[in-house]
Amino acid sequence: MFESFLQGFELLLRWDIYFYISLGLVVGMFVGAMPGLTTVLAMAVLLPVSFNLEPMLGIPFLIGVYKGGIYGGSISAILVGIPGTGASIATTFDGPALTRQGKARKALEMALFSSTIADFCSDVATLFLIGLIAMIILKIGPPEVFSIIIFSLILIASVSSESGIRGAIAAFLGLGLGFIGTDAVTGASRMTFGIDALSAGIPLIPLIIGVFALPEVLEAVESKARTFISESVDLSKAGERLRWHEFRRSIRTILRSTAIGTGIGMVPGVGQVVAAFVGYSAAKRASKTPENFGKGELDGIAGPEAANNAVNGPTLVPLLTLGIPGDNVTAILLGAFVAHGIRPGPQIFLEQGPLVYALLLAIIIANVLFIFLGYVLLKPFAKAIQLKKAYLIPAILALSFVGTLSTGTASDLAVMVAIGLCAYILRKLRFDLAPLVIAFVLAEPIEYTLSQSMLYARGDIFEYLFLQRPIASVFLTAGVLWIGWMIFGPWIRRRIGQQRA
Repeated sequence: MFESFLQGFELLLRWDIYFYISLGLVVGMFVGAMPGLTTVLAMAVLLPVSFNLEPMLGIPFLIGVYKGGIYGGSISAILVGIPGTGASIATTFDGPALTRQGKARKALEMALFSSTIADFCSDVATLFLIGLIAMIILKIGPPEVFSIIIFSLILIASVSSESGIRGAIAAFLGLGLGFIGTDAVTGASRMTFGIDALSAGIPLIPLIIGVFALPEVLEAVESKARTFISESVDLSKAGERLRWHEFRRSIRTILRSTAIGTGIGMVPGVGQVVAAFVGYSAAKRASKTPENFGKGELDGIAGPEAANNAVNGPTLVPLLTLGIPGDNVTAILLGAFVAHGIRPGPQIFLEQGPLVYALLLAIIIANVLFIFLGYVLLKPFAKAIQLKKAYLIPAILALSFVGTLSTGTASDLAVMVAIGLCAYILRKLRFDLAPLVIAFVLAEPIEYTLSQSMLYARGDIFEYLFLQRPIASVFLTAGVLWIGWMIFGPWIRRRIGQQRA
């Protein structure tokens, strides 16, 4: 693996890699700053664009969009109190208060520096840990991989939605869509309803664009506001820049939140929003002046922004080592890997080690580029949040249709529209669609590893998984216990509360 690491350096000796990373960062910042748009939307729409590039250009471009979008959400959160992304919700606690005090520039720069430092540190940790984790996973077999995937899916379905039941329903819908097509074992068609276009299964790109792009467009059109925000932005009154002594006081908070975000990022299904709230709470508890939080405290910016950006790198650990996407963004990245002929999993480090390490190194370098780009473009993007919807929505819709057609046929376009309309209805019913997409992309590895496990079992698969394979037994048992807690946990907590009362 060390040899692959060195070869990865050689793959980075190209100027065009840094151009596409920079382009992705700029696009991500712009979209993230728009309260009505999301980073996931941008990645879904731009996913087909990355297919026309080689892997060392297309994947870093998408990761640049990801990184830029997570930070970009803090711009509108600080200036007008409207988070551009869910990851920036905690930033609204202190950001608008600092803006009202004439310290908007300090808050924006604190968000930029804490984001890039935390992201850089967590990416370095990912680089050095991921190879070791992959070596460990290579020692286990299909039964263990199957059990880990099932446990991860249960965890994602239960924590990614306000309702565990809605999350479970979305996951089952995703699995159902993933099983449409041809049985990998028998070769028989299943759930195609006589439609020839579905014999090869539902294509990933139309599904991703349909789930993430069309509902966003429809909801933006549904809102009759002409712009994404109604407030005016005047950076001439933003105040002075962040001083070194002010930043130095927040270094401990940044490092603490970096550790929090790194740990949370390795757990599938938790993500930036949870990390941001935990980072903010930890900063407030550790502060000598907790009463200032919510009234305009720079640590209230550094804590959540460092935590939510520190998640970015570690989310690649389960994705690359097991092929398990932990959230919407990594599900889209998995689609990009597969489209480029790269199948994430423990074997990827043996088959394409130099490429993987080159991508990880490019992600680290992206943070250095981000500091300069973010600092230079901060003011233009702060003004861009007042752009009219009429300029953006048609462009997003056009990219969605062109992107689908560029990677498929007219039938794929019909699939994209049908899935998009269904996704819009599910959004209205307050379903989180992350479990649906993740379950869809995991359907194939679930079927493959289960089929292999059944061959190994040569009889009772239940006895084989729970009694003969201890690692598989641990994860499956944990999954069953987690389901039990999600069902009976509220009742148990109520009973305990009644007894204490």
